Amino acid sequence: MRWRRGRVTATGRTWGDALELTVEVPQDGAVRALAHPSVVGTPQVGDEVLLNTTAWAQRLGTGGYALVVAVPDRLPPDPEVAGHLVKARYTGLQVTVQGVDEQDTPHHRTIADADDVDGMPVVVADLHSALPAVLAGVHAESRELRVAYVMTDGGALPAAFSRTLDALAGTLAGVVTTGQAFGGDLEAVSVHTGLLAARHVLHADVTVVTQGPGNLGTGTPWGFSGVAAGDACNAVTVLGGLPVGALRISDADPRPRHRGVSHHSLTAFGRVALGGVTLVAPLGLSPELAGQVEEDLAGQPERNPVVWVDTQGLDDALAASPVTLSTMGRGLAEERAYFLAAAAAGRYAARSVRPA
Repeated sequence: MRWRRGRVTATGRTWGDALELTVEVPQDGAVRALAHPSVVGTPQVGDEVLLNTTAWAQRLGTGGYALVVAVPDRLPPDPEVAGHLVKARYTGLQVTVQGVDEQDTPHHRTIADADDVDGMPVVVADLHSALPAVLAGVHAESRELRVAYVMTDGGALPAAFSRTLDALAGTLAGVVTTGQAFGGDLEAVSVHTGLLAARHVLHADVTVVTQGPGNLGTGTPWGFSGVAAGDACNAVTVLGGLPVGALRISDADPRPRHRGVSHHSLTAFGRVALGGVTLVAPLGLSPELAGQVEEDLAGQPERNPVVWVDTQGLDDALAASPVTLSTMGRGLAEERAYFLAAAAAGRYAARSVRPA
């Protein structure tokens, strides 16, 4: 960790349990910082704060903030809710939360007795940025469907880091944070109990699974955090759900490995999801890109059926999203194919919901 001590000179945007700050740091000058008040308290102008400036110094994209570790002169009160699930375990900022699957909650018996998700369609995507587009696709098909979000721990651990989730508040049936991720409406130990909670506690018709904001990739075939999308598909299969793959498609990404169908999708779905996953490709792409997508998907195993879904009305649905759509710094205009693919997966999932 790159430690710094500084003084808050201004407060900025707030969303959910997140507060932007400007902190004057002797070695670095004015630093853009972020605090999660439920963890460290609420810094005010003039407060001295301890910072982890590692990501800020690396000028990372999604996570390029200095993070407030403590406000030493004004510690937050002890939490009121007792829980037994420790997340961000054995780090200096581990938190204790009440899990939907632990014994002292009203939902324990529900989760303990549940063994499947009743055929619920679950859209699995590599990147967090796909979430609002998937939701747009579901609701373009039916506004009545309840959509839950299960956040895995491959990216950001605090759900509060996501401005997307803040903008979607009231639109989702709820957020379940799993593994080491925390801060959702419900907390779960694993993706499996997260899916069961989405179905049997939040009563979701469709669930979306992605990692939190921020994707770790190394330019190697297996070294990317989104490989866990394949593991999530396996969890859906084991629990009797319908795994639906939202493909990462692009004709704008400058990196060859992500053009057409990204190698992330081909690896996670084609090689990790051993129980099979329905891969949704969107109609309405340019002929050149559609041909590339068809070629990229030709090598998928038989367990992964490829379905081309109509996209009529999805461009309007994406444009109307309450979230400003952006992936890797590119918006809807530049990455239409990416967001259209996610919306098509949402539409397919909505059409796959079993009648009550």
